[in-house]
Amino acid sequence: MHHDLLRRDFLATTASGLGALALGSLFQGEGLLADSNVSGNPLAPKMPHFAPTAKRCIFIFLAGAPSQIDLLDPKPMLAERDGQTLPASVSEGVRLAFTNAKTAHLKGSPRTFTPHGECGTPFSDYLPHIATCADDLAVVRSLHTDEFNHHPAQLVMNTGVGRLGRPSVGSWVTYGLGSESENLPGYVVLSAGTGASGGTSNWSSGFLPSSYRGVVFRSQGDPVLNLEQPAGVSRADQQASLEAIRELNQQRFQLTQDTEISNRIASYELAFRMQAAAPELLDLSGETQATHDAYGLDRPEPANNKHRGYTGNAHATFGRNCLLARRLVERGVRFVNLYHASWDHHDALDKDLKYNCSVIDQPAAALVKDLKQRDLLDETLVVCTGEFGRTPIADTHEQSGQKPGRDHHRYAFSMWMAGGGIKGGQVVGQTDELGWAPVEDPIHVNDFHATLLHLFGLDHLALSKRFGGFDIRLTNVGGEVVSKLLAS
Repeated sequence: MHHDLLRRDFLATTASGLGALALGSLFQGEGLLADSNVSGNPLAPKMPHFAPTAKRCIFIFLAGAPSQIDLLDPKPMLAERDGQTLPASVSEGVRLAFTNAKTAHLKGSPRTFTPHGECGTPFSDYLPHIATCADDLAVVRSLHTDEFNHHPAQLVMNTGVGRLGRPSVGSWVTYGLGSESENLPGYVVLSAGTGASGGTSNWSSGFLPSSYRGVVFRSQGDPVLNLEQPAGVSRADQQASLEAIRELNQQRFQLTQDTEISNRIASYELAFRMQAAAPELLDLSGETQATHDAYGLDRPEPANNKHRGYTGNAHATFGRNCLLARRLVERGVRFVNLYHASWDHHDALDKDLKYNCSVIDQPAAALVKDLKQRDLLDETLVVCTGEFGRTPIADTHEQSGQKPGRDHHRYAFSMWMAGGGIKGGQVVGQTDELGWAPVEDPIHVNDFHATLLHLFGLDHLALSKRFGGFDIRLTNVGGEVVSKLLAS
């Protein structure tokens, strides 16, 4: 129902009259109404705090946590001391998920590390394709986090804290900058493998408006369920129906001023536009055979596969997801998450790590090279990481006849980054000779977050949302920009 507003009410009241306009103007001037354009598009592009080097991000998340000691952080001294116990000075007070640090034995890596590129960064023989991108990659070896179990640690890496209810990195970036795409979501999630234990909490918008939540796309078929135009309903009829729903929602918004109503309006309209844009996105027939081959879209799965992370199509799915990520950022999508699981190698490390690396190595390298060839890498940040690392001591289940693996390790782990203003061809941070803890440039996950936001032209201290009486931000109560990672 429409409610008439008397002239006296309009002039006199603060709730719906000129007082509200004045108050809103004051709040806007103080930066307290970051999402004040409630009747417009919540994903409309916004100005950054300062000039950015990155405009979009592809965030590859290896859920379960890969072993940095076997992939990115070679430790020859650890191999020499294989089988020895951890020094008491190190094991004292240490709490691991499943292993007793005082009695477990050191486990050297059987992997071969070889320098690559002009920079000479060493990579494991399990990453032959990613190694060819060495001069474009910054390898970080000194990351550390607060949590040693999967779900809380995945929340730290994706939302800044190990508790439910916080917005994800992708949500914060799209909240701060909006999106350049009118026909696709600003934040898209693609998954391969067995799925992350953190599930949807990893790409939640938390207390931010729902428009900033990650939208999960399927790599084949309808990207989003129920997106297709209903049978027997013309596009004109559907558009008329949406306009009627919009009018009703607008009337309700005028009464309640509930911002989620405007987000609902925007979601309906985006879904309508996606009906035309999404099928074209998923149609890879226009890509060359060379591109298909580079991303490994036709790679078969090993026969009689019993590896962790095996789903029957992980190789092809992850390759397709990497290609879709490139197509998404080409179309203006701000943030793309690529999930692959599971890297939780408590046993049979050598066998299962080899399988998982074969899933991601070729497509991830192809993605970096493809972005570079298309002049997109300079403005596209690519990140590849897990939630923590793996221990330099063996997590062995000998009573079950299983081969050694590695336990969860929050004290030190590695990631690689490329593009978007990152200085490639370098290693940042070092760990001790056993790979237990950082000894040079320790980088907390919140420092990584502060750096990521900085690349997007966002001050991590200024990008916040008032919630529960506090100004909440991605970097929680810490965070320092890691200047060594920046190209300029």
